[in-house]
Amino acid sequence: MSAFPWQARVAASIVKKRLGDKRPAVAHVPLAFEGEALRYSIVGGAIEVELFREPCNEIGTTMLSELEIVARLLQEDRHEARALIFYSSVKRGFCAGADLRELYEGLIQKHETKVAGQLGAIKEKLEIASEVRTFIDRIHAVMDAIDTAPITIIGAIHGFCFGGGFELALTCDVLVADKSARFAFPELRLGLVPGFGGIPRLRRDLGNAVVRDLLLTGRSVNAKRANQLGLVSQVVARGEALKVARMVAQQAARFDPATTRAAKAFCKPFPREELEREKDLFIELLGSPVVEAALKKFVESDSVRPYLP
Repeated sequence: MSAFPWQARVAASIVKKRLGDKRPAVAHVPLAFEGEALRYSIVGGAIEVELFREPCNEIGTTMLSELEIVARLLQEDRHEARALIFYSSVKRGFCAGADLRELYEGLIQKHETKVAGQLGAIKEKLEIASEVRTFIDRIHAVMDAIDTAPITIIGAIHGFCFGGGFELALTCDVLVADKSARFAFPELRLGLVPGFGGIPRLRRDLGNAVVRDLLLTGRSVNAKRANQLGLVSQVVARGEALKVARMVAQQAARFDPATTRAAKAFCKPFPREELEREKDLFIELLGSPVVEAALKKFVESDSVRPYLP
């Protein structure tokens, strides 16, 4: 691996404070919240997080800022909830992944303001890497907080669960999927690997053969196959995932909180070193012209299902 990720870290330290100013100022995490991408409230002892941003809950700066509020709520432990449920009210699915249009527009903007010459090209590359690195560090912090929360995290999945959305689902302890759900990592068609912690978490839960299949082919698997692989705990009828997830939350709430915390820490190891290596690889690959060309093709596509590999 090249030294580029190390350079990106140096550049990131210069701009991190400026980028951090974009986060919402939340002095005290509210017990109920409604933003532009998600809303949550405590229902029957469980935090229910509804994703509702069209077209399919893409994870960009807006979604990330609001997921950070959810992560802070979990870390402050003021809620007294015993479970958390993620679900989507968007018809297309749970989450189609990262906001690729926002990423592409950011790359184009950097090109338009670049300084001529070799030094200008290096400066542009480092600035892009540093901004993406800051975003990646923030999304990893959110995913890690959800992954390691001392309560039971449940995902109610339907439709598209691709890329970053799949990675969010992999932070959950239990996945309930309706028959419309499909899971995929289509990142290789963009010249990238999953960057939100997906591969270490998938490898933790499933065998390497499954990980390589999903990553290297980009193909999707349906809910039935995901259940057979051990990724999904229950497959239910269309439209029933949230109802069943609420039943799972009620069951999980019956146990002693300290015991749940200890059991989760034991059966769900945190792949810290692999997650750090994934960040480096993602940032290194982002510097390739292949990525920009693939993003341009995605943004300009008029397909009604551009998320599919």
